[in-house]
Amino acid sequence: MKGKLKILMVFSEVTPFSRDGDLGDVGEALPKVLKEMGHDVRVITPQYRVTNERKYILRDVIRLQNIEVPFGKKTVRINVKSAFLPNSKVQVYFINYKPFFFRDGLYVDLKNGKEYSDNDKRFILFSKGVLETLIKLQWQPDVIHCHDWQTGLVPFFLREVYKDNPFFSKTFSLLTVHNFAFQGNFDSSCVQDMGLDGNFVFSGSGLEFDQKCSFLKAGIVYADVVNTVSKKYAQEVLLHPNLGCGMEKVLKLRSERMHSVNQGIDYSVWNPEVDIFIPEKYDINHLSGKEKNKRALLEKFDLSFVKSRPIVAIVLSSAGHNGMDLLRDAFHDLMRFDIYVILVGEGSKSDHRFFEKASNKYRDRVGVCFMIDEAMSHLVEAGADIALVISKYEPSGLNRLRGLKYGTIPVARATGGLADAVLPFNLKTGKGIGFVFNGFSSSHFLNAVKQAVKVYQDQKTWIKIMKNAMREDFSWQVSAKNYIQLYSKCIATRGQ
Repeated sequence: MKGKLKILMVFSEVTPFSRDGDLGDVGEALPKVLKEMGHDVRVITPQYRVTNERKYILRDVIRLQNIEVPFGKKTVRINVKSAFLPNSKVQVYFINYKPFFFRDGLYVDLKNGKEYSDNDKRFILFSKGVLETLIKLQWQPDVIHCHDWQTGLVPFFLREVYKDNPFFSKTFSLLTVHNFAFQGNFDSSCVQDMGLDGNFVFSGSGLEFDQKCSFLKAGIVYADVVNTVSKKYAQEVLLHPNLGCGMEKVLKLRSERMHSVNQGIDYSVWNPEVDIFIPEKYDINHLSGKEKNKRALLEKFDLSFVKSRPIVAIVLSSAGHNGMDLLRDAFHDLMRFDIYVILVGEGSKSDHRFFEKASNKYRDRVGVCFMIDEAMSHLVEAGADIALVISKYEPSGLNRLRGLKYGTIPVARATGGLADAVLPFNLKTGKGIGFVFNGFSSSHFLNAVKQAVKVYQDQKTWIKIMKNAMREDFSWQVSAKNYIQLYSKCIATRGQ
């Protein structure tokens, strides 16, 4: 493989320009690291209403105005603007088409909480717009790295619609699937907007899934290589139908081209040595700042500090796979331990009702915040002793392990990226960074919490676990090196 690659990253969201979840954070962090490694990396994403043109200095690109994009039986004209990822030299291109993207939400109508009914049209146009923009730029990437269903049609268009265009003859595609539960399945009539006939969605075709047109399946079938965001998750989706969400057959057919690259953590942001959001900075050799942050966290919830009592942090989530139902069922048993519990995050309406009552019942030991900002997120990582994660499945999980660098110890279910990352602590060897449980049940996770709380009382041992965790390297630098190796595999297997 040649030393310097030209890499186009295609994201439906990129922090700080737009963000709906962790995908946006990947869109910010990974391109920066690849650029720092010497590769020519560029990013392309929709321009949404939320994108602040003035703050991030979006500029018109003269040759990227009024680009004609074939759309069904007509032609749509898009404009493309350009800016740089903050604190980097990574150029970002924004596909500007106001009728589709200038809305309050990225994928969901915020007025009714439902996905936009024309999401198929929006991301058909975006995917074609990506390729037409490259042609206008006359910039030929070695790699087009796509992410999730919103970009799944890019590999399909490359192989079917633009297959005879010599401009793309040496370009391969990689699709990263962050979560198989989100598939982009639409009525089969959407192929008309792609400019195709119905033959492309006959039963068993590369687009058809459950009698619908699946953008995710298209990406899986037509990308040169597919990867998941953790090794364990890759294994789980092949073995367990409920985790593959119906895609098991097509994944098995493509198993030779299926790989995994763990996600990373941005240590320029999530690091107690440099964290601008926490009251007291600290590091592995000077841990006294941890207690000061613990005190500050408890003060936020009007809780009194008791040195022997560990703080257990839980991130509430409305996502069905994060185990909030199990947490509610076992919460009163959890409170039998002498612990503080800090619950932060949006959660569901049932979470709100339950934990508001729980915080009243255990008002001296429970704190709840249903609105969480960036400052609170960082304070929780720095102030908690234990992070409880009870997910049914967790594709990556690293977003839930940011606290490792802060010496916050995970009690986590062994699934997906959590299983890859959390080595169980072994009292005899002194190795390990957390406490792990397997079964998705109250008894399993309560037993793991019991072990953690018991070890916490032995502060000498607990500090050892903290230092083990703080030495771990889950940085994007590690992930980026693995992606470069994967790009090399893609190039070597192109056309096979």
